[in-house]
Amino acid sequence: MDMKTLRSALLMLVAVPCVALAGEPSAAPASQKAAKADEAECHHPTPPQAATPKEGWTLTRGEPLQGAPAVKLADMLAKPQAHDGKTVRVEGQVRKACERKGCWMELAASQDAKSPGVRVTFKDYGFFVPVDSAGAAARVEGVVKVAELSEARAKHYESEGAIVPRGNDGKPREVQLVATGVELRR
Repeated sequence: MDMKTLRSALLMLVAVPCVALAGEPSAAPASQKAAKADEAECHHPTPPQAATPKEGWTLTRGEPLQGAPAVKLADMLAKPQAHDGKTVRVEGQVRKACERKGCWMELAASQDAKSPGVRVTFKDYGFFVPVDSAGAAARVEGVVKVAELSEARAKHYESEGAIVPRGNDGKPREVQLVATGVELRR
């Protein structure tokens, strides 16, 4: 292949997707633009997912669990500041998972919507969980983070089915766990 043909082929490989991505209609309704902005907030592409195994399965995502110190989920949620910035292993039930891409899940001691929970995200968005993970038992290792969310981020999570706790001042705050590894069991 000569240099001119190679250059043309490379240009087409780059230009065609860029033109296709830039072709958003300018007359789109505000609600569609807001939905696209919410999706952009996720900062990640749709992951390739293997089929979800049937009952009795164990699914591992991310790194294998390394044996981080085990902390009871209830203890971590009762005194999150004591664990902030530390790597821990917790167990609980998946109450909710991102319904769009599986980019987060809520881990709680029970499926009760009013009980406290922890939002689990995945280190560097390097892996995701199946979107139908709710109800699975989970063992997770990662770094605890106590975070105040922006109103836009809170609304984004709520649009995906999340329960976002708010402080007495009305600001969205939550305990998060940035996971390096996850095991799910049904």
